Amino acid sequence: MRFVLIAALSMGTAAPAFGQAPQAHPLVNEEVGVPVFPYDITDRPYEVLGEVKAGVRKATVFSKSPSQDKIYKELWERAQKLGADAVVKAQYGDAHVSAFSWGKANATGTAVRFLPASGTTAAVTAAGSH
Repeated sequence: MRFVLIAALSMGTAAPAFGQAPQAHPLVNEEVGVPVFPYDITDRPYEVLGEVKAGVRKATVFSKSPSQDKIYKELWERAQKLGADAVVKAQYGDAHVSAFSWGKANATGTAVRFLPASGTTAAVTAAGSH
């Protein structure tokens, strides 16, 4: 009886794995751990979802300027809300003092969603014109 119960439980937990297609590995910038890139991606077609902007502040006047990791992660959080697969053409400037912050670095990028590899020629052409 125990064998039947164990077999039934193990089949129930393993069964969904058989019916699912393997997931493709996401594209990630290895330097920062998120899919945010300072350049355009030309090896796969994509559609532009929109521009993403982020401002990353220093905690105090004595704090270090925001790092590239922190800035890119902030851009990625905003792009995820748009349903993006990556951010391309990411740019940011040096932190500057403002009336409301001891130092703030502004960043922008383009949120994109990748198209299936079997996309139409029109989709590839549109993605290549970015």
